[in-house]
Amino acid sequence: MRNERYTISEAPDYSESNQGLANESLIHHPVGSLEAIVENLVRAFELEASFKTNTQEWLSVVNEKFRMSSNGGQEFTAEDVSNSGTYNLFIGDTEEYKASEENFESSGRLFRSAFPKGFLWEVLEVYSSPPNVTFKWRHWGTFNGDYKDYAPTGEVVEIIGMSIARVTDDLKIINVEHYFDNSQFFSKLTSGGKHQKGKSIWATIKSFFSPRETETQQPSQQLATSCPFKKLTSSFNSSN
Repeated sequence: MRNERYTISEAPDYSESNQGLANESLIHHPVGSLEAIVENLVRAFELEASFKTNTQEWLSVVNEKFRMSSNGGQEFTAEDVSNSGTYNLFIGDTEEYKASEENFESSGRLFRSAFPKGFLWEVLEVYSSPPNVTFKWRHWGTFNGDYKDYAPTGEVVEIIGMSIARVTDDLKIINVEHYFDNSQFFSKLTSGGKHQKGKSIWATIKSFFSPRETETQQPSQQLATSCPFKKLTSSFNSSN
């Protein structure tokens, strides 16, 4: 078992992200509404997946039954999510991102570098209530930091998608299917062009950490050979 990603004394500070949610969310759902409940449940899952290495401590899911997939791709367990991280499981190997060259920690650093003020998430609409909850969501951030060797543009970059979650009576997630198109997301992350001189911040960080990350890579053939991010026939477009 790996060490905890954060100790109590190193607990992450969410004040800036919370301020971003308050200022940038398109919709502020009334407390106690179905939309607010669904939004809080998914955010709770994301926090546990990001900061609790022991999946038996996750309170947002039915651990032994939990499965997650995107765009009809492979189903992943809670252990898969904890070991590899959602970015690696969802993206796989593409021209702009190589999951086979990243692990949980390095993928997190990569996107935190690109979105230093946070990559935020909100529920836009909920179409059906438990036990089968269907909802539309928005994932966004301001591209103010380097993405690998690509320069930031200062643009708000977002993904709009839909999910179907099956939950228990006490609102624990049994399984969840995500549907979205990430092609525009990566095109925007590379639209600023590569730095012409010297290494980017991310390249410097990557070279510093690369020996340790290589030792902790997850040897998954799935990550190296397929990508659950299949382009949808009818993608969900930004409202901006």
